Amino acid sequence: MTDDATLARATARADEADRRSGIRTREARPDELAGALARFDATWGVGRTVDLASLKAIAHAGNTVLVAVPEPGRADAAAEPAEVAAPVATPIGAALGFLGWADGLHVHSHMNAVDPAARGRGVGVALKLRQRAICLEHGIDEVRWTYDPLIRRNARMNLVRLGAEVIAYRPDFYGELRDAISGGDRSDRFEVRWRLTSPRVERALDRVPQPEWRGDAGLALVPDFEAVRAEDPDAAAALRRASREAFAALADGRLRPELDAAGDYVFTADDPDRAA
Repeated sequence: MTDDATLARATARADEADRRSGIRTREARPDELAGALARFDATWGVGRTVDLASLKAIAHAGNTVLVAVPEPGRADAAAEPAEVAAPVATPIGAALGFLGWADGLHVHSHMNAVDPAARGRGVGVALKLRQRAICLEHGIDEVRWTYDPLIRRNARMNLVRLGAEVIAYRPDFYGELRDAISGGDRSDRFEVRWRLTSPRVERALDRVPQPEWRGDAGLALVPDFEAVRAEDPDAAAALRRASREAFAALADGRLRPELDAAGDYVFTADDPDRAA
């Protein structure tokens, strides 16, 4: 189990992230689940995420279904304290994670969605830090999730800001999605693990610079792959093919992708907990 001091620091970090973002993150109340689903649907498209009955069952079982709502006192907040206020129809952000035990007990963080109007405020990070604190409270010290390896801002958030590390490359992990984000693109993903109390994560959350990762191979990323995909699908498909060729170097598990100072991948065998 997590010791009291570690849990207190994790909760304080989550609270501070809330203050910086002008929100409050917490577990969703039963009457807020429809709003959380609306946030997921607004991000990926209606029918492309989870249905309300399943979300209710997942939350009832005690999994992390979280919402980010306006902090009382902000112009977009309800007048009453958050504990008694009416639920926000569609929260600023929502996250969904559920328990897994493949290769060790962990929470799989499946979705993290933020209102586009609130992006840049750190809402996504705040949801992750609240999820971290809740997991530690319940004796879970690892969270995993997947992300599109070609989206640089997600790579930076996951590997640098949060300190997660890539554990697998999974081509076409979800099959054909055809959702509002992916369109007809392949669903290639990196799977990451977030070792919640590791030296790597502690340094990342303290904003300590990463080491200069040692490695010879890698992959340069375009600044905004999502824009390329929307504006020039053929160019996006070519980038996807090139990434598949590059990521073949990761197949035997000896190398791991990290981001360098320029925001490009370097493939390294360095200890993931190595200090700068």
